[in-house]
Amino acid sequence: MRSVKNIKTTGSKTAWMFCLVMVLAFFTGCKKFIDVVPDNVATIDNAFSIRTEAEKYLFTCYSYLPDEGDFGANPAFGGGDEIWQDPTFSTINPAAMRIAMGFQSGNDPIMHYWENMYKGIRDCNIFLDNVHRVVDLEPYLRTRWIGEVLFLKAYYHWYLLRMYGPINIVDKNLPIDVTADQVKIPRIAVDSVVNYIAGLLDSSAKLLPATIQSRTTELGRITSPIALAIKARLLVTAASPLFNGNTDYNNFKNIDNTPLINTTYDKEKWKRAADACKAAIDAAHAADIKLFKFNDNLVSLSPFFQQQMTIRNSVCEKWNEELIWGSSNSPTGKYMQRLALPKLNPARLGNQEPLGQLAPTIKVVEQFYSKNGVPIEEDKDYDYVNRYKPRTIGAEEAEYMQMGYETAGLNFDREPRFYANVSFDGDKWLMQNGLWPIQAKWGQNQSRKNVFGYSVTGYFTKKITSWKFVIEEGQASSTETYPFPLFRLADLYLLYAEALNEYADAPTAEAYAYINTVRERAGLPTVQDAWSQHSRNANKYTTKDGFRAIVQQERLIELSFEASRFWDLRRWKRAIEEQNKIILGWNIAGVSPVEYYRLTPLFSQSFQVRDYLWPLRNNDILINPKLVQNPGW
Repeated sequence: MRSVKNIKTTGSKTAWMFCLVMVLAFFTGCKKFIDVVPDNVATIDNAFSIRTEAEKYLFTCYSYLPDEGDFGANPAFGGGDEIWQDPTFSTINPAAMRIAMGFQSGNDPIMHYWENMYKGIRDCNIFLDNVHRVVDLEPYLRTRWIGEVLFLKAYYHWYLLRMYGPINIVDKNLPIDVTADQVKIPRIAVDSVVNYIAGLLDSSAKLLPATIQSRTTELGRITSPIALAIKARLLVTAASPLFNGNTDYNNFKNIDNTPLINTTYDKEKWKRAADACKAAIDAAHAADIKLFKFNDNLVSLSPFFQQQMTIRNSVCEKWNEELIWGSSNSPTGKYMQRLALPKLNPARLGNQEPLGQLAPTIKVVEQFYSKNGVPIEEDKDYDYVNRYKPRTIGAEEAEYMQMGYETAGLNFDREPRFYANVSFDGDKWLMQNGLWPIQAKWGQNQSRKNVFGYSVTGYFTKKITSWKFVIEEGQASSTETYPFPLFRLADLYLLYAEALNEYADAPTAEAYAYINTVRERAGLPTVQDAWSQHSRNANKYTTKDGFRAIVQQERLIELSFEASRFWDLRRWKRAIEEQNKIILGWNIAGVSPVEYYRLTPLFSQSFQVRDYLWPLRNNDILINPKLVQNPGW
């Protein structure tokens, strides 16, 4: 699909378009705007006169989708506590790190999507108002295009809702004769916004195809399973503690004193969310979407590495069968992957291509289960007390760790997703061109070599790097890009298990079944077997609160490094707990194992209640006094 931006208008409708843009710019409080009209089309009339021009406008509506596969553009990658890097010598956009370090501001909000999303909504409205005029457009295509743009309009509202909470609904563009006072409209309560978005998603799902017909030209286009999956995510978020009975917002009211967030808990929201999840799952199954399993007959791998490839390639195998929605306009490409990949080849340590600076924090490393499928602090057989002490790798681990090498006890006896998702000093990193040893103590191959391009924690993000990434002769790199997974089936299964548990008085058989399906693919026993046999809290899975903790940890593990933890901690209201801790890593300047495996503070995070929602720009509120600022800003 082709994005069309920064094109000026001329002709008889120029003034009309200018007024429309300026009205919306005034309404959103934006000082700058980008006028978007396809390919120098002079007027809206011309833009919708023939199919080819209207299709360009359709792709313009798509062009506002955020670049969620870019670490520098997606706050959920670096704005929390999952990945850390040296903020002094970052080679990428430092915006997300500034959020993580507590520098958000109402004067100039960091990663502020307010204006751009409303521009996208404006263009969606223009499209929906005019697509009926395209004379050579087949009815079935018109129906599909309307479904796509209804979805995009919903998604842009949803993106704003997740960031800002109560927002303005722009169902129709404002007329050119609108008064200045009519432009100034207040925010809408969260429950009403949720209902509006859900209605748009329902309407779009009825018009969209279940599958893509042309995989060569249409991958990334919206389908009905995508619309239903986003509705499920929307309603789970609406039912979660942030927006469902959150008394922190007792005084968060509009200018007419009406509440903007309902502070009374409503259990029925979880029923609605569960029903939406099940509908999305049924639609995904009907479209032959299923959990990915690696099956490359051209490659001979041991069962251990076969399992690792299943886990890694559920994300990195482009357009694989688990993907509900992959972002074709924000692929996880060479740059993102080289941020994650350390210098593997000892013959090319001077190559500046691999950087290896997306460093998982110790707390995230510790969240992965033991090999028995329970939290390491609960496992009766795991040596939790000595987890930070060096231990020599023996023959039992020699297949995937370096025999005779000393590494931390924390890196032993962990679940398959640990070894598939992160790498560490003493690990072996499987790539298509070889099995590479990782040695990260000072002076070794993967240690710090420069002021940038190194892991500050001693861990590396293996999950998002395609195993096809290679360093070629001539100091160049090549890799297979893949669409960033905006939604995959495992995510939907876990949302459903969560919603079922929250609505019921105790965990249900169906909730167990869906979480166990994800665990089985990850090479783990069922929740029931793992806890009853290996946990010090053997009955944890039998209670609503206990199973809630299990489902939440399962999500944090399964979706690690996929920009999910950031939003989950917020909707669960756990960010204030997790992001008021010290970010820890190993002492990467250590030479000996004893020196290296010493916990080292990197940053002391601070998170307040106000940080759950983005601030509106203060100047927007001065322009439109009917807008109220989010609490604390």
